[in-house]
Amino acid sequence: MQGIGTTTLRAVIGDILLDDVLAKREQINEVLRVKLDDVTQRWGVKVTTVEIREITPPRDVQEAMNRQLSAERNRRAAILEAEGKKQSQILVAEGSKQSAILEAEGARQAAILRAEGFSLALDKINEAAGHADVRTMTLQYLDALRQLGSSPATKFVIPTEFTTLLSPLVGMTRGASEGDGRKG
Repeated sequence: MQGIGTTTLRAVIGDILLDDVLAKREQINEVLRVKLDDVTQRWGVKVTTVEIREITPPRDVQEAMNRQLSAERNRRAAILEAEGKKQSQILVAEGSKQSAILEAEGARQAAILRAEGFSLALDKINEAAGHADVRTMTLQYLDALRQLGSSPATKFVIPTEFTTLLSPLVGMTRGASEGDGRKG
């Protein structure tokens, strides 16, 4: 009976992958019980329970299993490490992206504020110029012409409104000369 059990056990285990032998002990017990019951039935013996207490593979098989388990652990560790690096790189890239977006938004906001400040300054200048006296504006034009004349340039561009600028100047000089008692 022991010989039949051993032979049947080897046949059952031979049909199962090495990894599954240790994990599927209950399944092996059931297959072994059915096969032994078939064989012993002709002798009038009914097999109701089979229980494998321990499976001890030969030393070379045990070493192969240990190498396989070690390789599987190493593979899983490498996968986990690669996944960790991937997640790290994704987080760094997302951080760089957010940083670039925030920097661009800051630059955009700064440009808007500079433009608004420039616009306010132009509005103030325009408002001040609107209240400026014609004589004051004429003096400003003359000062600008004096600065142009002192430059080393050989060509000058005079605006067309220069002639309208001269009429108050002429009026001012006439008024000043009439006030002195001279006639112009």
